[in-house]
Amino acid sequence: MLSKKEQYRKIIERYLPSEFIDMILDLLDNHAVVFRVVKPRKTKLGDFRWKNNDSKQQITINGDLNPYSFLVTTLHEFAHLITFNKFGHRVSAHGAEWKSEFTKLLLPAIDSNWLPIELSDALTTSIVRMKASSCTDIQLQRVLLSYNSQDEELITLESLEKNSIFALNGRIFQKGLLRRTRFLCTEVKSKKQFLVNALAHVELIDNEK
Repeated sequence: MLSKKEQYRKIIERYLPSEFIDMILDLLDNHAVVFRVVKPRKTKLGDFRWKNNDSKQQITINGDLNPYSFLVTTLHEFAHLITFNKFGHRVSAHGAEWKSEFTKLLLPAIDSNWLPIELSDALTTSIVRMKASSCTDIQLQRVLLSYNSQDEELITLESLEKNSIFALNGRIFQKGLLRRTRFLCTEVKSKKQFLVNALAHVELIDNEK
């Protein structure tokens, strides 16, 4: 019978860059957590959850991520787990405590010299930005998306012209103005406005008469 560590190895070796498998296995070995790879979710790449009883915490990661996105997302969620174990609900989700733990997890990956130089530079810059802002780093997201398979014909919202009509999550929108990292878009049917991530994957609709 395979040990727990060997079972996790057989799961994660399909999703991670091979050089980082042992790094994630060590995290799984050192923390009481249920780790699952799940079907893609449109609103999140990964998730950390806890329960009020004695059940173990759970981390879930989308199974459609490219290897580097899978790695960074996994470290992101482990930072949530470690922060929760230290501070519980006393600190904010992406506050200074979480940023500190995420930085501690990212630095060994950066220092390993196993990452592509573009991603290593983006992560280093992201660490600096995290200290003064939220965890959202649009440039890091762009770099991570660049490692998606070239077979995936994905269109991001930021690549569309202003006033373009597009579909997202089964709803039709018109692209508006950029507000920092999100575009103010109008739902065609309801005329309600929503802020949509610049890197959201959308379907362009040909609205020519």
